[in-house]
Amino acid sequence: MSESDSGEIAAVVLAAGASRRFGSDKLLHPVTRHGVTLPLAAHSLLPWLYTFRQVSVVVRPGSEAFCDAIEAALGVTRAAAICWEFCEDAAEGMAASLARGVYANREAAGWLIGLADMPAVPLAAIAGVRNALLGGAGLAAPACEGRRGHPVGFAAHYLDELLSLQGDAGARSLLERDGSEVVHVGTCDEGIFTDIDSPDDLRCVLPGRCSGDLVAVW
Repeated sequence: MSESDSGEIAAVVLAAGASRRFGSDKLLHPVTRHGVTLPLAAHSLLPWLYTFRQVSVVVRPGSEAFCDAIEAALGVTRAAAICWEFCEDAAEGMAASLARGVYANREAAGWLIGLADMPAVPLAAIAGVRNALLGGAGLAAPACEGRRGHPVGFAAHYLDELLSLQGDAGARSLLERDGSEVVHVGTCDEGIFTDIDSPDDLRCVLPGRCSGDLVAVW
């Protein structure tokens, strides 16, 4: 368990999906960005590791080989900042993984929730949402041209509701209910919308080639 200190915003990245639409473990698929080839999940984690001193990554049971591969790709120093959280109930849906990550950091002042299949999210968006939470926002997310993207931040008073979520919609119900309270962090980078569900989506992670399709907001 990786308990964040009281007063800190905890970083939680969800990596417990089954990759059914991709056809293989998409999070280990090699992706080249800015001249560097790494597993998809490693690219997704890099800006988080630059922004936070510790990142909780939620994975399925039996993911030890995956964890080892990501650590090897990132190197010893960066890997040391990852706390792997094994979610026994991952098959029940995204909500179970989200709750596992939040519970592991339940003393935090809030949680910034991201997805391991989004390798193009800019560091500025992650840092901006974290700073919005530190500044008193109850909910925060990056937005481009009026559309909300990822990651999404939740303040501490959402703890009980986040832990009670069920199904594969994640926290979508909370965002729909309290949407008017979300603090939007402006960005022109459409990487906040781009997740990888199928091999065809990989073209979107190349700089300048993203179509900007909106991912499902949970």
